[in-house]
Amino acid sequence: MAERTERIEPDIRDDRASGNLLAYENGKAVGVVAYFVMDGDPAAFVAVHTVVEPGHEGRGIAGALVQEFYAMAGRESVPVVPLCPYAAKWATRHHDRAPEAPAELVEQAKTQLEAHPELY
Repeated sequence: MAERTERIEPDIRDDRASGNLLAYENGKAVGVVAYFVMDGDPAAFVAVHTVVEPGHEGRGIAGALVQEFYAMAGRESVPVVPLCPYAAKWATRHHDRAPEAPAELVEQAKTQLEAHPELY
């Protein structure tokens, strides 16, 4: 019988200054959505990378992070551009919680990321 991995509810905190939405367990960061706030009107949150630390995979941490990322954007009334492959895949499975960003906004986010690779 395969061993089941327990799903957890991580403590998720936004570090806007560094562009990281972090998941913590027992005071230790175990996952992150790296993002930037896109300049312009409208502004947008752009997810560029989602990582869960080795040994913490398969417990729902990445999904919890992306879900909170969309919730955070919703609370601030800004769209999300999921350039991160994991965030994009999560969004396609959760249309009710992840409104699709307009194509023009996605292109603007890609252009800004190309001009500023340090945002990745």
